[in-house]
Amino acid sequence: MSHYFDESPAAASAAATVAVSVPGARFSMRTDRGVFSRQRLDRGTEVLLRHAPPPPPSGALLDLGCGAGAIALTLALRSPAATVWAVDVNDRARTLCAANAAANAVANLRVAAPADVPADVRFEAIWSNPPIRIGKPALHAVLTTWLDRLARRGHALLVVHKHLGSDSLQRWLEAGGWSTARIHSSGGFRLLRLERAARP
Repeated sequence: MSHYFDESPAAASAAATVAVSVPGARFSMRTDRGVFSRQRLDRGTEVLLRHAPPPPPSGALLDLGCGAGAIALTLALRSPAATVWAVDVNDRARTLCAANAAANAVANLRVAAPADVPADVRFEAIWSNPPIRIGKPALHAVLTTWLDRLARRGHALLVVHKHLGSDSLQRWLEAGGWSTARIHSSGGFRLLRLERAARP
């Protein structure tokens, strides 16, 4: 069975178009089978985009697990002076995200596989609807890798459903030295904001 977190989805292509209209951004994007949330804007992603505070206006921003690009394009449109990195292991997702950026004349977005992001890039913000279904060990490894690349005063926003482990994830983050706050909750989704915990 093909999954959206596969590098090369085996599912036959069946493209669709999704309209995105959230504060500060309105666009259409092409989606496809084998990519997360093919036929509509995922509810968790919508919660993030509707209730997140404004992103940093400049610097490097990251959409971790970009899929077809809903978060990445929104970040790029809200912060036109920033460089937005759209990262995904799924090559079909990356192709779609790049095409959606071009179709919407979004020039400040860079699409990359995880290994292709330069090691010296540090992010002012990471926004993600993380791939919970890859399992806790893999998810924790992914989050650790990218959270360690936050700038010193950077922050991350993660949206996770309570039935998929948002509360246990928050506890794990706090145990790992991240100051974590639930800044919004609706429809069972928790929007978590995290930053490095202050040292005593």
